[in-house]
Amino acid sequence: MHRPVLLVVAHGSRDPRHAGTVHALVRRVRSLRPWLRVETAFLDFNVPSVPGMLTSLAAQGVRDVVALPLLLTRAFHAKADIPAVLRNAPPGLRVRQADVLGPSPLLLRALERRVYEAGLGPADKSSTGVVLASAGSTDPEAIAVIADIAREWRLTGWCAVRPAFASASLPRTEDAVRELRALGCARVAVAPYVLAPGFLPDRIARGAAEADVLAEVLGPAPEVARLLLERYDAARTPVPAAMGA
Repeated sequence: MHRPVLLVVAHGSRDPRHAGTVHALVRRVRSLRPWLRVETAFLDFNVPSVPGMLTSLAAQGVRDVVALPLLLTRAFHAKADIPAVLRNAPPGLRVRQADVLGPSPLLLRALERRVYEAGLGPADKSSTGVVLASAGSTDPEAIAVIADIAREWRLTGWCAVRPAFASASLPRTEDAVRELRALGCARVAVAPYVLAPGFLPDRIARGAAEADVLAEVLGPAPEVARLLLERYDAARTPVPAAMGA
């Protein structure tokens, strides 16, 4: 059966930890589906670039690609940058853009995994407040999604969950930590809603100085790898036409 190549499109960073984490995630995806060809490209700072990888795939005779944005919200990169670069793919190469990763129940499970790995357990939930710390965005849709995720995560039993942002939006991580303290939460945990280390995740970590627990970035969590494959499968499978259309 013909399978499109999965091209994971990451943002890129001058911080070498970023690319290292992206490659670790892609290795986990490959381990889940060894028969699927999975490649990686970056929008900026790292190589291969997206245009370079598309040109290379076309030269190898590949004719079908699913490009999956390694992004948690549908902000500027998903709406503008990535579609623009994909439109310039070589002739004869069919490229479909998959949906961004968030929101998804799998991401909530990955967040919880990281918090538990940092030292908390299910018995701590009712007395612990959590800061859901994202990179931030000027896109109102992206900000609203983060607020929705915080509300949904709160319903799983945490004392309280508050969104926070490392840039572009408020509150900052440190302000959300103090708010949860003022609410009376016995412990405060900061859960970075980011995929890989870098400048903004480091800012989140500094803002977590007064928290009791700082979880790791989502990175190559098993749930994130499964989610990449879910998005790939959805993009490569045609949506049936509505009855009577």
